[in-house]
Amino acid sequence: MLTLLAAAALLVSQEPLTPQQTVEQLKAPEGFSVKLFAGEPDVSQPISFCIDDRGRLWVAENHSYPKWTPEGKDRIVILEDADGDGRFDKRTVFIEGLTMITGIEVGFGGVWVVAPPTLMFIPDKNGDDKPDGPPEILLDGFGNQGGHNIVNGFTWGPDGWLYAGHGRTSLSDLGPPGTPPEKRVHFDGGVWRYHPTRHVFEAWSDGTTNPWGVAFNDVGQAIITTCVDVHLYHAIQGAHYEPWRGRPSSQYAYSRIDSIADHKHWTGSSFADARSGTAQQIALGGGHAHCGAMVYLGDSFPEQYRGSVFMSNIHGHRLNNDVLERKGSGYVAHHAPDFLSSGDRMVMALLIQYGPDGSIYVSDWYDRGECHTRNPHETTGRIYKVVYKNTPVVKPDLARLSDAELVALQLHKNDWFVTHARRLLQERAAVQGSAAVQDGLQRILKDSPDVTRKLRALWALHATGGLDEDTILRQLDSPEEYLRAWAIQLEAEPGRVRPAARAKFVEMARSDPSPVVRLYLASACQRLPLDARWSIVERLAGHAEDVGDPNLPLMIWYAAEPMGAADLPRAVTFMKDARIPLLREFMSRRIASLASSK
Repeated sequence: MLTLLAAAALLVSQEPLTPQQTVEQLKAPEGFSVKLFAGEPDVSQPISFCIDDRGRLWVAENHSYPKWTPEGKDRIVILEDADGDGRFDKRTVFIEGLTMITGIEVGFGGVWVVAPPTLMFIPDKNGDDKPDGPPEILLDGFGNQGGHNIVNGFTWGPDGWLYAGHGRTSLSDLGPPGTPPEKRVHFDGGVWRYHPTRHVFEAWSDGTTNPWGVAFNDVGQAIITTCVDVHLYHAIQGAHYEPWRGRPSSQYAYSRIDSIADHKHWTGSSFADARSGTAQQIALGGGHAHCGAMVYLGDSFPEQYRGSVFMSNIHGHRLNNDVLERKGSGYVAHHAPDFLSSGDRMVMALLIQYGPDGSIYVSDWYDRGECHTRNPHETTGRIYKVVYKNTPVVKPDLARLSDAELVALQLHKNDWFVTHARRLLQERAAVQGSAAVQDGLQRILKDSPDVTRKLRALWALHATGGLDEDTILRQLDSPEEYLRAWAIQLEAEPGRVRPAARAKFVEMARSDPSPVVRLYLASACQRLPLDARWSIVERLAGHAEDVGDPNLPLMIWYAAEPMGAADLPRAVTFMKDARIPLLREFMSRRIASLASSK
C-alpha cells in the first residue's frame, strides 16, 4: 500500500516535461523513429482525431472533462504538414465553443462529432475549413452518467457506416431531436453505428465495460479494445459480451462471449495493482486500461505488423501489440512485444491511426493520472508520428481524383487509400450513381486473385448502391468463406432476405463447411422476422462440431432466444433436437422462465 501511495504522490507532484523531452524518452523498435508532430500550446487535451483525404489531422480538443459542464470550451483544429518533415506547420481552428466532444470523423461534406448528449454534423460543403453554419443535431439522448465511461468515436466501417463505442455505465435513449420517449432507442454500452445518408442509428453489439476504439481487419472483422476487463474482443453484430452487470438487454443471453486475448496486461488482486507501474506489471504490458484500437493495414511497416492490433495501455505509458490467430469462427490474440514505451509517467496515449505514408500517428492526452483523475492538467497534449526508416512522404488529395482512379485505389496495399476512396465513391453515389464505377468494381470482384481485394470491391458495391441480387447470389456460391459470409451480412442488412437468397441461407446453414459462414448466418438471423429464422437456426443447431467454438453456440442462442416465447411447441422440438448442449440447456431455461412469468 505504501508503494501505491508513493506512486500516486509522485504522479500528483510530477510536472510535465516539454513535448520534445517526452519524445526523446519514447522507445520504439529498431528501425523506427518517433517525431513530435504537434504539442502544446498548439494542441491540448486531444481526445480524438481523424485524418482527412489530404492527409491532414483534424483534432478534437476536450476541455470539458471531468465536469462535463456546458461551458463551450472544446474545439476542433486542423493540423497540416505542408513541407513533409513530419511536423505540422499549418494550424487552422475549424470551430470553437463545443462541449463534451469525444469523437470526430470527416466525410460527406462536413464533420461528424459525438459530444454527449448529441451526435452532430458540422457542414463544410465547399471545403474551406470553415463551418457553413451551426452544427446540425442528428441525435440527442447520449448519457454521460459514467463520467469517463461514455460514448466515443469514430471509425468508417467497410460497409459505409460510422462505427463507435459506448461505455457501460452511461445510459442513452436516442433519437432525432423531438423524438418522444417511447420511440427512442435505449442503449447502455457496446458498439453502435450510424448511417451517413439514411440517418439510422443501430445498437450493433452489447457489452464490455468501456469500449474505446473500433478497428477492422483485412477481411472486415471488427476488433475492439476495452478498459477494466480483458482488453481485446472480436466484435460481432448482435453479440453480447462480458461483463454483463445485470443489464436487461442481456437478461436472456444467460452467457456472454468472452475476450479473444489469451493473456492480460496486468496481474494482482485489485485494479490498484494494475496502476502500480511495477516491473511485474510492465513486463505483462502495463495495466488494465486500454483504448485506441488500430489494426495495422498500412504499407510501410515490416510485414510482421500487418494485421496485428495496436492499442494504448494507459497505465503502462506504452502501446501494446497483439497478434491475431484464427480460431474457429473467430480469433485468439497473443501478446507480442510492446511497440512503443515511455519513461515519462504522464504519457497517456488515446488513439492510434496509420496515414497515407503508412506511418502511424499517436495522440497523447498527457496528464498526471489516468481516466479517474478529477483534476486534469488542462494545457498539455501531444501528437507523435512513428515512422519506419526512410519512409517517403506522401501528400494525397483524393477528392480531386476521378471515379476510375478511386475504383483503382481499392487495390492499394495501404488500406488508408482504400477506405478514403470507398467513402468518396459512396458520397458521389449519394448524389449521382455511376455505371462505370459499378462496372469497375464488378471487374475487381470477378478478376482479382486476392480475396481481400474481392471483399473491398464487394463492400464498395454495397456502399455505392450497386450490389444487386445476382451479385449476392454469386458470392453465396463463392469458394471463399469470407465472401460468402459478407454476402450474407449485406443481403440481410435491410432486415429482409429475398426468396432466392433465403433458400440459399437455409441450405448453407445445413451444409456450409465454414464456421465463419455459420457465424454470419447466426448473426443475420437476429435481423430477420422470427418466422423466417426457424429453418436457419434449427439447421445451425445441428452442427455438433461447433460445440467448442468461441462464438457459434452463443450467437445461435441469441438468434433463437426470442423464438421460444413466439412458438413454444417448436421451441420444445428445437430443444430436443439441437446437437449443441448449450442450446438445449438455454432453451429449457427460457421455456421455464415463460412458465414462471405467468
